[in-house]
Amino acid sequence: MEHLFTPFQLKGLSLKNRVVMPPMCQYSVSAKDGIANDWHYLHYVNRAIGGTGLIIIEMTDVEPDGRITDYDLGLWSDDQIPALARIVEACHQYGAKVGIQIAHAGRKAEDADVPVAPSAIPFDEHSKTPRALSTQEVKDMVEKFRIAVRRAVKAGVDTIELHGAHGYLIHQFHSPLTNKRSDEYGADLTKFGKEIIQAAKSEMPEDMPLIMRISAREYVENGYGIKESIEFSKEYQKAGVDMFHISAGGEGQIAAAGRPGTHVAYQVPLAREIRQALDVPVIAVGRLDEPSLANAVIGNEDADLVAVGRGMLRNPHWTLEAATALRKEIELPKQYALGFPRIK
Repeated sequence: MEHLFTPFQLKGLSLKNRVVMPPMCQYSVSAKDGIANDWHYLHYVNRAIGGTGLIIIEMTDVEPDGRITDYDLGLWSDDQIPALARIVEACHQYGAKVGIQIAHAGRKAEDADVPVAPSAIPFDEHSKTPRALSTQEVKDMVEKFRIAVRRAVKAGVDTIELHGAHGYLIHQFHSPLTNKRSDEYGADLTKFGKEIIQAAKSEMPEDMPLIMRISAREYVENGYGIKESIEFSKEYQKAGVDMFHISAGGEGQIAAAGRPGTHVAYQVPLAREIRQALDVPVIAVGRLDEPSLANAVIGNEDADLVAVGRGMLRNPHWTLEAATALRKEIELPKQYALGFPRIK
């Protein structure tokens, strides 16, 4: 039976275990130019030393006003490549594979003077009203994603993740709540996402898998649910997505009737449904910090990989600790060997 510490292979991506560090923005003040700094280097490399199989670098944006805040990372310039390449190379030295999440915040770009979106609908009453992109600007945005992916490949990453969740720009296009366009990108709500997928694939090595993060439920009044997300995920799969990273929420205000659960693993059923409906590998995420629970998600075939976010913020060596708790063999850094009991 597969478990959290069995290897995983998807196209040319070989992982030593099923543990993923999901993308989590660091909002590091000294990164105002979008360039990763020493904080990012230490943050990611420590998780590689800690045994993580796949590290996905945080939301990295395709233009300055595509960031949530001015302290997020970017890939709109070649000047941003070397710092990321340094992180990737160091993580590789400790046996981790590295992905990066390419994105645009759309109407949720807090520090943009005038955010952009599919339609001029603000996120909430406290947010700026965005400007609706023209049809040509949408096509130009696809090109910005393509060039960002090209730069990520130059930085040496092992996989690309496109951010189509949490109310950011791709999500805004495929959500009927936020896409009220009358052009071709309104007639087909998945057209923008599909064009970005195809653009990304054109820049990626043939054996490099493409991951897409989606919100499988919006948890908002009149928002879409699992039935609709299965349908748009099928379109994205046909366009070239190799694996889905299943999250939820993030678009509009959460209605009392649709509030998500607070229990552990509340998003795992969504991952399982996408996996079964599309026969596609998936990453599960959402309060999966307990090792036995994360292990069960793999053993019960609910997902292929498990993302541990807050647990890794608390403990960069979460994976080593999980292997100890589950009594699974794992390669320890020799410098730390005395700190962990031998598995017999």
